[in-house]
Amino acid sequence: MSVFTRPFGPLGSSIQEQRERWERQRSRTARELVQTEQRYCQQLELVTTFFVAILKAKGTLSQDTREGIFSSIKAIHSANQSLLVHLENGYFGKGLDQFCSHLHHYNMYVDNIYNATKVLGIQLKKNKAFRRFKKLQEARPEFNDHKLEDLLQLPIHRIDQYKHFLQDLAANTSPDNPEFEQLARAVTAVSKVSCRIQDNARRHENHLQLCRVQKLLKGRKTKVLAAGRWYIREGWLKVVPQKGSEAKPKMFFLLSDMLLEAKHCSPLHPTNGDKFAGQQAYPLQDCTVEKVFGHTRSQGGLLSLTFPKTKLLLMSSNQEDLNGWYQSLSSAVMYVHATHTHTHTHMHLCHLNNHPIHCFNDDYGI
Repeated sequence: MSVFTRPFGPLGSSIQEQRERWERQRSRTARELVQTEQRYCQQLELVTTFFVAILKAKGTLSQDTREGIFSSIKAIHSANQSLLVHLENGYFGKGLDQFCSHLHHYNMYVDNIYNATKVLGIQLKKNKAFRRFKKLQEARPEFNDHKLEDLLQLPIHRIDQYKHFLQDLAANTSPDNPEFEQLARAVTAVSKVSCRIQDNARRHENHLQLCRVQKLLKGRKTKVLAAGRWYIREGWLKVVPQKGSEAKPKMFFLLSDMLLEAKHCSPLHPTNGDKFAGQQAYPLQDCTVEKVFGHTRSQGGLLSLTFPKTKLLLMSSNQEDLNGWYQSLSSAVMYVHATHTHTHTHMHLCHLNNHPIHCFNDDYGI
């Protein structure tokens, strides 16, 4: 019998060792989660006690302004205090399962965080009493040199930490463990909030890019900011004329629904010397993109953009730049075709009235 059982000894030992490794990893993760949660709740309490509560009592800020800055942080603090009690008593599955029912407070908070930063900045600039109050509160020893701006970002960062903690806990918990299903649900719920944060960050960055481009263009005729519009790229390309005159460099801004052509204003202009003047806006709805040449590792190449009323030839002497523009333009055109986001084109009116290309540019304020 011993001859047949001997091979199974190392296997059983190996399984047991793996289980012990999982348990050690789970214990380390659980311990770190509890310790960081304790610190997190202490920092949330600094905000709710020394800012939210006192500001409400003093009336330094209006209710709308307080809500604009602090949003749902008081409800978040309450939910995390309950979570901490469960974690400290070892009820990880139950505590996290209940905590996830309060994640709507985090959704509200993350959706407001960029507005909170804006409102806080306005109050610090215009409200002398609040500026002095903030400075006095931050000087308290409990704050340990932390600024309110940093503390307000904590719930955003904490969600990402939860995601990693919960993934580790679930990965090192046996499916037979009663807590496994609770941890798995918590991973899914927290991951959704994490995705929401990432989506909001992308949208915010896109808004900043569109605002930057809008400021680069002189006047208010060229309208860059629009709902559903995404910034893609920008750069100099040479426009090759249909007839044999010299190719001229132009600045192009590629957005998700249009390609904007602009020229540099005169550097001698007293106010617009560093800006651009919008010249043409080409809707991508009915655009086709083709490489005329530049398929090999030559020095640059030529792109052909065909629109219902005109054709645009763009040249670059940089092969990498040309390839980048080709990929970006092709992707943007595919995106427009797939999602039908371009809903305000004047192409039909242009056809009926036999107008030149500048007609359909009216949609974009050119």
